[in-house]
Amino acid sequence: MFTGLVSDVGTIIAAEGDSATLRKFRIETSYDPASIELGASIACAGVCLTAVDRGAEGNMRWFEVHAAAETLSRTLARDWSVGARVNLERSLRVGDELGGHLVTGHVDGVADIVRREDITDGSGPWGATAKFIIRPPRDLMRFIAEKGSVSLDGTSLTVNEAQGDWFSVLLIPHTLAVTTWGDRRTGDRVHVEIDMLARYAARLMEAKANGF
Repeated sequence: MFTGLVSDVGTIIAAEGDSATLRKFRIETSYDPASIELGASIACAGVCLTAVDRGAEGNMRWFEVHAAAETLSRTLARDWSVGARVNLERSLRVGDELGGHLVTGHVDGVADIVRREDITDGSGPWGATAKFIIRPPRDLMRFIAEKGSVSLDGTSLTVNEAQGDWFSVLLIPHTLAVTTWGDRRTGDRVHVEIDMLARYAARLMEAKANGF
């Protein structure tokens, strides 16, 4: 379980395996390798993956994860390559602050960035802000509500607008600076995970409509 508050941006420094069956990634990180338990869950661009190795070489710290067939078929991990940057978050521990919203790391689909609109360019005293128009898979739009929560590439964000087949999010300077969102442009694709509460609310409504 995660919160959608990105705590590091990692860089893929090695990628091996077949994009249809199993891939292994080595990710450079600022996390202390000694603090990463083998078998621990780490959200990588919003995808919950299991740490299978970790270490350090000089000043470089890293951990390794596997992505199996199901993950590769449903996420962008099949296309990750050396040099790609990914948002990272360690799993939530009892007593941690829940500053975002509950995120499982189980990606529901891949969404398209239809347009990036830079609201401020960063020349002012507080930095840049940007609005992103996002088009998710059509069957997920019913779970997206204005002022509700959504996880995009592992980042907990608030929905500004939700109309037709798209919704928008507005990112503040801090988020653009400490996540991969500063690099995102029109045409990029991102992982989307709908709010858990929206998922269960929709399921309850469906069950009621079907007489259960």
